[in-house]
Amino acid sequence: MDYTKLKQTINGISSKDLEQRKSWYSPAAEAYNSARPKYPRELVDKAVSAAQLTQSSRILEIGCGPGTATASFAELGCHMVCIEPNPDCCELAKMNCESYQSVEIINKSFEEWDLEPEAFDAVLAASSMHWIPSQIGYTKASSALKEDGYLILLWNKELQPCKSMQIALSDVYRLHAPSLTQYEDRKTQEDILAGLGQMMLDSGRFRNLVTATVATSLTYTPDQYISLLGTYSSYLKLDHHTRNALFTGLRQCIFEKGAGEIHLSHLSTYHIAQKIPGFGK
Repeated sequence: MDYTKLKQTINGISSKDLEQRKSWYSPAAEAYNSARPKYPRELVDKAVSAAQLTQSSRILEIGCGPGTATASFAELGCHMVCIEPNPDCCELAKMNCESYQSVEIINKSFEEWDLEPEAFDAVLAASSMHWIPSQIGYTKASSALKEDGYLILLWNKELQPCKSMQIALSDVYRLHAPSLTQYEDRKTQEDILAGLGQMMLDSGRFRNLVTATVATSLTYTPDQYISLLGTYSSYLKLDHHTRNALFTGLRQCIFEKGAGEIHLSHLSTYHIAQKIPGFGK
């Protein structure tokens, strides 16, 4: 995906009605919590080091979801203010982070959140920044940061089956949902991730971008994989009949071609950039 097309795709997501964005993941909140992969510990540790985070740091998290990344940073013992617009995800995040007394979870969109100017050492967004209009997200994140603060964007790309399994599954997609017959190889995922990092710099609010990527392999059962797919936007948009028929076919194919399991891989990346002095005053 070239950079222009990526920006168009991101703009299409973030331009949805705010109320629609708030409720988008409600049908898949439980599945999101159980099936989406966590961020690799190696990547989180590198991010903590690059952003110079310590126990005394104060972190603002944008769109924490069910707390997929929150607990990993809360382990530092630092204070976290986590904004999550979806009420179902918010309740899951509170449950997942209940042992961390320094984590505050607020059920509100980032757009509606009352800005605390220059109050945070870092702003964290884990696979969530693309849901906020860039002119709001990057500007408000910059304003919330202290003069030497960092914006940390974490990304887990979609899990991809191995090529042989993808070929087997493609027949099912062509029958039930031809528009979803796609495969992102490593080069494609790397290009998309690079573009997401460039968008930080294009905002004009941040500098000194650093990035790191970790490749991960996972094995899911057919039910786990179907649950995972149900958390992706392209599948949430399918009508009920089409989605059920597709998932039934995919499940059967995995049992037949994969002996009841599916091997997956994906890239996890962080982009970290420092606030340009002078913004947010």
